[in-house]
Amino acid sequence: MKRIPFLLAATALIPAAALAAEGDTLTIVSWGGAYTNSQVKAYHEPYSEKTGTQIFNEDKSANALAGIRSQVEAGNVTWDVVDMLQADAQRACDEGLVMEIPHDEWLAESPDGAAPTEDFIEGTLGPCFIPQILYATMFAYNTEAFDGEGPKTLEDVWDLEKFPGTRALQKIPQKNLEWALIADGVAPEEVYDVLETREGQDRAFAKLDEIKDSVIWWSEGAQPPQMLADEEAVIATAYNGRIFNAQVNEDQPFEIIWDHQMFEVDGWVVPVDQNEADLELIKDYLYFATDTQRLADQAKYISYGPARKSSAPLVSTHEETGVDMKPHMPTSPENLETAVSFNTEFWADYGDQLEERFNAWLAQ
Repeated sequence: MKRIPFLLAATALIPAAALAAEGDTLTIVSWGGAYTNSQVKAYHEPYSEKTGTQIFNEDKSANALAGIRSQVEAGNVTWDVVDMLQADAQRACDEGLVMEIPHDEWLAESPDGAAPTEDFIEGTLGPCFIPQILYATMFAYNTEAFDGEGPKTLEDVWDLEKFPGTRALQKIPQKNLEWALIADGVAPEEVYDVLETREGQDRAFAKLDEIKDSVIWWSEGAQPPQMLADEEAVIATAYNGRIFNAQVNEDQPFEIIWDHQMFEVDGWVVPVDQNEADLELIKDYLYFATDTQRLADQAKYISYGPARKSSAPLVSTHEETGVDMKPHMPTSPENLETAVSFNTEFWADYGDQLEERFNAWLAQ
C-alpha cells in the first residue's frame, strides 16, 4: 500500500491519533467543504470502521485533470481515487490517464438484484467513470422581492414586466444559451441540434438580449445566494446545494424554480498505473462507497441526488436539521420532470467558439 507523507496530516479527515496506525491507506481527491464532508460521513468513516483503512483527503478536484496528467507523465501516481466532473473524466479517459472500469464487476448490484449498469441513471456511467451524485444549476428567487406568487417557470425569468428586477446569471455561455432557446420555444430535446447552427446561436443571443440590461454576472458559487440575500438580484441561477444551504441553515426566504433545471454528474475515476495491491483496495472501496445505501446516505448531508435509481426511495432527512431531503433532490420525480441533461460532448466541440462569441457579446 502507498505510504502517505506526514505533511498530509493537516488535511487528513481522520483523527490525528490514527495516523500512527499501521495498515492500508487510500488517498482520495475531492472538492472540499460541505461536499467532502458528506463523503466523509457517508463513505469514508463507515469504510474505515469496517476495514481499518486510513483514508486521506486532498481537496484538489478543481485541478484534478492537470494533477492526474502530471502524475502519470512523471511516473509517480500518488492519488488512488479522484472525484471529477463527468466531462473532465471523459477527457482523462480519452487521454488514457484513468482506468477503464468494468462496471458489472467493480460495482454492487441493486437490492433487487439488478446489474449496476441498469441501476445507475441513464447516461451517467462512463467507460472510466462511476457516477456518484447529480447536482443542478437552476433558477432561484427571493420570495420577499415579489408581491403575491413568484416566478415558477423558465419563461417567467424572461418576463420583466410581471417579475421586474435584476437577474444574476453565471458569466459563461454554458446553460445560458440553452435556457435562452428553451425560453424562446425550442423543445429541450432539440436544443443542442439548434445550438450547433449559426441560426440557432443567433436566436439564443437575441433572446439573451431581451434581459441583458437587467443582468448582473457571477463567477463563484457562493455569490448567487449572497446576491439574493442582499437584494442585488431578485432571481439568480445557482447550484441547488448552495440554495438549499441558504434555505435550511441560514433561514433565507428563497424558492427554487425547478423548471428546466440543468443537471450534471459528478463521480469517481481511478488514475492508471496502480499496483495490484492498491488496485484491490481501490476496487473494494468503490464497491462499498457506490452501493445503494451509501449513495442514499450522502443525501443526509447535502442536497445532491444519488446517481443510483435504487437509492432514491432511501433518501431520508437532513442529519442536522431533520428536514425531509426528498423534495430538495434534483433527482426527485417532480423536480426531474422538465430537467435538461447538460451535454458535455456538445460543449467539448463548440465551447471555445461559443465562449469567444459570448465574451464579445458581453463587451458590446
